[in-house]
Amino acid sequence: MKPIQLFFLLVFLTLNFHLMAQNQSMTLVECIDMAIERNISVKLSELALNDAEINKDDAKGSFLPTLNAQANHTWNIGLNQDITRGILENRTTQYSSFGASFNIDLYNGLRNLNQLHRANLAILAGEYQLEDMKDDVRLMVANAYLQILFNVEILDVQKSQLEISLKDAERTQKMIDAGTMVKYDLLEIQATIATQEQSLIQAENNLRLSKINLAQMLLVTDYENFDVVSIDIEAPFGQILFQNPKDIFEKALTHRKDIQLSITNIAIAEKDVELAKGTLQPSLSAFYGYNTRVSYADRIVGDGNFTDVPIGFLSSTKEPVLRSVEGNKAISPVPFSEQFDLNAGHNIGLSLNIPIFNGFIARNRVERTKVNLLRSQNQLEQEKLNLENTINQAYNNAEGAYKFYEAAQKTELARRKAYEDAINRFEAGVMNIFDFNQIKQRFETASSDLVRAKFDYIFKLKVLEFYFGITISL
Repeated sequence: MKPIQLFFLLVFLTLNFHLMAQNQSMTLVECIDMAIERNISVKLSELALNDAEINKDDAKGSFLPTLNAQANHTWNIGLNQDITRGILENRTTQYSSFGASFNIDLYNGLRNLNQLHRANLAILAGEYQLEDMKDDVRLMVANAYLQILFNVEILDVQKSQLEISLKDAERTQKMIDAGTMVKYDLLEIQATIATQEQSLIQAENNLRLSKINLAQMLLVTDYENFDVVSIDIEAPFGQILFQNPKDIFEKALTHRKDIQLSITNIAIAEKDVELAKGTLQPSLSAFYGYNTRVSYADRIVGDGNFTDVPIGFLSSTKEPVLRSVEGNKAISPVPFSEQFDLNAGHNIGLSLNIPIFNGFIARNRVERTKVNLLRSQNQLEQEKLNLENTINQAYNNAEGAYKFYEAAQKTELARRKAYEDAINRFEAGVMNIFDFNQIKQRFETASSDLVRAKFDYIFKLKVLEFYFGITISL
């Protein structure tokens, strides 16, 4: 094969593979996984969980001692005190100082321990919050996915009805050619065809919009190439409808993440009360400090040469009183390493802090945490009431949707038989076009209502199973 032919073959295969990848249809599980991976709210919950894990590291660190070191280098210009001799001199000097401090809490009202427990509870709450958010995404995506399947079936119904009308028009034309019908009858059918073509366009638009809606949930921007796996879904009989709503509620209490989140929030509020009470207790800490300094100034020392200097006179003889004074000379500073040891200092001790009065700040903090605890407890009860009401509503909706679906099946079957009988009577010339169209339109409406009732029942059944803890699937 020539190089140019090989090049075009590779380009063709690459483009073909790319188009196949773009047009790949997605299943419900794939859509849910992608939504959970890309959903912004889920990502924010994950970040909140990461923040809680960092807070746990902070809580662990509070058990450890603190160790700090410091160093300074200073230039003194003008009249300053020599730090090593304590003498005031008008000169430029420089010196360095070094230090280290060590501090450890011996007792602080068990706040360290309670803070660690609270951090663990906050991580658990973050996990529940994340899973609850994922559950909401799963239900939202399932609803959007079912909406696409519903629009697919509605579109199929519209196409089927249009095909039937086209056959009716063809049949009517033959009867007109045979002289058994008039042209007006064909015009009536053509008007019906035009109306059904409009309905077909509307169904196509609804399907396109439902796909765009799901694609936006998945943060997919290539709407034209996005599609889902079209499956022929049947309405199952929900075994869960044999369950009592109270039993479903009791089961939901054991696995619903929003309920477990509220329970964890109560435990966090209880730890907050203990933390606030800890501020009312004395705290005891131990400390140790080390410091040293180094001077770079020259030293003034004796040069070994003594001079007699009068310091006064004898009162009796007026003879001068002399004192021998040694002369001075400047020498280099003490070596750095020697000064480091010579000028070193240490301090060690205990620090006791007893809260006596702080403007009611600590006590009010305790009272606020107690109020927050009551708020969390009431929130849990409210969550339970909301869950019970939601499950009762979901149960009634699923049960009513199933009954409505059964009625829609009976209606569709009856309308279908009536339509089939009308075809025979119309072809036999014993039924006019107006009556035939009325029966046909009732059959078309019944077919659409059956599809709508089926998907309404499926979704409401999936919602009820979702609260019972059954994984969403089709």
